[in-house]
Amino acid sequence: MTDSSPAPSNSLARSAWLVVILLMPVALLNYLDRQMLASMKHSVTLDIPEAGLNENWGFMLGQFKWVYAFLSPFAGYIADRFSRRLTICTSLFVWSAVTWKTGQVMTYDELLWARSLMGISEAFYIPAALAMIADYHSGETRSRAVGFHQMAIYCGVIVGGFGGKVADDPHLGWRVAFEACGVFGMLYAFPLVYLLKDRTAPAMRAAAPSTSVPEIGRHLLLNPSFLLLVLYFTLPAMAGWVVRDWMPAILQKRFAISQGSAGIAATLPWQLMAIFGAVVGGWLADHWMRRSLRGRINVSALGMLCIVPAIFGVGNATELMIAIGFLMLFGLGWGFFDSNNMPILSQIVPARLRATGYGIMNFVSISCGGLADWGFGVLQDRSVPLNVIFGVFAGSAIISAVLVLLIRPLSPLQLDELDQLDRTLDPLDKV
Repeated sequence: MTDSSPAPSNSLARSAWLVVILLMPVALLNYLDRQMLASMKHSVTLDIPEAGLNENWGFMLGQFKWVYAFLSPFAGYIADRFSRRLTICTSLFVWSAVTWKTGQVMTYDELLWARSLMGISEAFYIPAALAMIADYHSGETRSRAVGFHQMAIYCGVIVGGFGGKVADDPHLGWRVAFEACGVFGMLYAFPLVYLLKDRTAPAMRAAAPSTSVPEIGRHLLLNPSFLLLVLYFTLPAMAGWVVRDWMPAILQKRFAISQGSAGIAATLPWQLMAIFGAVVGGWLADHWMRRSLRGRINVSALGMLCIVPAIFGVGNATELMIAIGFLMLFGLGWGFFDSNNMPILSQIVPARLRATGYGIMNFVSISCGGLADWGFGVLQDRSVPLNVIFGVFAGSAIISAVLVLLIRPLSPLQLDELDQLDRTLDPLDKV
């Protein structure tokens, strides 16, 4: 049985792609500030010496993720229950204000508070945005649409990778970069709130019975395929966060290059390959879905087969170009993986629980990512070899490749029948 979702009308198709285009600048900003901080580590710690200890820096990176993770399920529930549009626009405005404020911090404690507030505000974006894209895009274009959105995230990481160059410029500096990004985001939030439209009316979504807490448990926490997807989403993400957050510092120290050059080398090559992987992986997954319900799962597993040797190779590289080559392989696999997580989720849970489901996935994945960031800093301070640390990450990626193949997707007809069953159940049965 294949994905037989009906083809959208021309007007709906145009609206569907307009949503992706409008969200791409938001996705770029969502990751730009995170990567800027990683690329500007040397300059930030010159101004705030207490952040210079690897353990403190790792804890600060982890603090952002733990706050972000803790609020992600609640953020997804809000987006499912009420308006995805308002959730997205409010999140953008608040995190942009915090980004601007980050450029004003003077102490390590202030930096910790700024990153915590950033985690609170950014947590509401990704679940709502990906759920909105899935609302508009049928099975024929869903992986490609998510892939294009994720491309903007990779572009944000690329632009952030040049942050070291900005920080090194005596006429600019790291504070100016944060202030400028914050102002742009706040300004973009105003037209966006008028241009975006919810596919499903918020009033109808709020009245839907399957967003009750018991239904969340029944469809998500008691769903074996969802639990497998959570684990699959989490294990490689720990390595992904360390690559994003620590690789500029790793390359700078290991190969004795400048902060600016390390930031570019650690982000540009693999993010460009991630963009390529998202485009190819999204197209291949949508094409494979015409023949098999497991099309997206199979493409995602192929991506993981690229990630495993890439992680191991990065940890053992003895030359800069070899490390960059393995980072590029990592990026290719990441694009395949990243463009298919929400589409796979959409095959195993009802539509009105997509944002909540993704929020729970974020909760587990980013909590572990925060531990990975902090733990990596601790291990570095204790001189644990890189090849040992990345070898553990590679082993976890092997496990995740097996987990994704165990997921059992539902057909669109089965999901529709499940949705109709939810609507006809007596509410008293759900208490």
